[in-house]
Amino acid sequence: EVQLVESGGGLVQPGGSLRLSCRASGFTFSRSAMTWARQAPGKGLEWVSTIDAIDNAYYGGSMKGRVTISRDNAKNTLYLQMNSLKPEDTVVYFCAVGQFRPIRDSSWGPGTQVTVSA
Repeated sequence: EVQLVESGGGLVQPGGSLRLSCRASGFTFSRSAMTWARQAPGKGLEWVSTIDAIDNAYYGGSMKGRVTISRDNAKNTLYLQMNSLKPEDTVVYFCAVGQFRPIRDSSWGPGTQVTVSA
């Protein structure tokens, strides 16, 4: 059973940085593409970044240029380094196995809340 648990969210001032983590289990992490997405209340999922099994990274959406995705296969953990955070980045961040898809299913993690505020 796929299990994903995000962490690292919290309160940060505008212009600040955070690193999110996603601990994975129940599948072969090292052979899987992994995705970060985010969702504001009442809105659809927004793709943030995907990293494939050979560490090619892809970015999109409004965070492009401000985030870096990475992975540690020895720890079965996915990361998202976020810099120059803005108040509009105040949303819940999710990780998922595979490519981005616009609907969360039971394999997604519960998410981690990021709040950017002075």
